[in-house]
Amino acid sequence: MKPEIRQQILRLGGRVTAPPVATLPEFLQATTFAHPLYPRRYAEEVLGLDVFYDQNRDLYAANPAAFDEALLLHFFADHELPYGQDFFRNFRFTPFTPDTPDYGELEDLVSPADLHSVVAGTDPLEFICICYSYGFPDHYFVCLSDPAPDNPTVYGTDHEVFFQEITAVGTLENFFSRYLSKEEFLAIAQQHFAARNAAE
Repeated sequence: MKPEIRQQILRLGGRVTAPPVATLPEFLQATTFAHPLYPRRYAEEVLGLDVFYDQNRDLYAANPAAFDEALLLHFFADHELPYGQDFFRNFRFTPFTPDTPDYGELEDLVSPADLHSVVAGTDPLEFICICYSYGFPDHYFVCLSDPAPDNPTVYGTDHEVFFQEITAVGTLENFFSRYLSKEEFLAIAQQHFAARNAAE
C-alpha cells in the first residue's frame, strides 16, 4: 500500500494496524475510524453547527477552547446524526465466490461480465465496501483484485441500484483526500461562528 494512503488515514484520525507489507484486504480490514468522516463539501452546508452553537452559546463566550473541544467531541463521536458525514466500514462482499455468505446475492441483477465493463479485476470479483454515506452514491468499494493494489480504484454505487450502476470515483489516495481532518473541520466551524457573530 502506498505510504501516502496510510498518512491520509492517520491525518483523518484513523488507525491502521497492518504492517507495510500487508495485502490490500489485510490493509483495509486492519483500518478503523472511531468517528465519522466529513467530506470537504461540508463547508458548503455546515449541517448541525448552528444548533450546536445555540445549545452552547454561553460556553462559546466564556471559554472558546472548551467550546472547540466540546464541538469536536460531538461531531466526531461514533453517532449517525445526519450531518452529511460518511462512515468508514470495511466489510467484505463476495457475491460471485461460491461457499461464501454473499454468494448469489446479485443473481439476476448483475453479472461479472457487466461489472467488468467498469471494474478492473479478475474473477471471481470480490470487494470490500469501505464507506457509506447519506449522499449519492451511498456506498463506496474497492475490488480486491484491482491491478493497482497499492492504490486501487474506488467505485461508488447506491443502495437503490446496488452494483447495477457503478462509477469510478478515483484512487484510494484521492478518496481519502476528499475528507476534512479535525483541524480543518474546526477551522470551518470557527469561521462560520465568527461570521455569524459579526452579522448579529
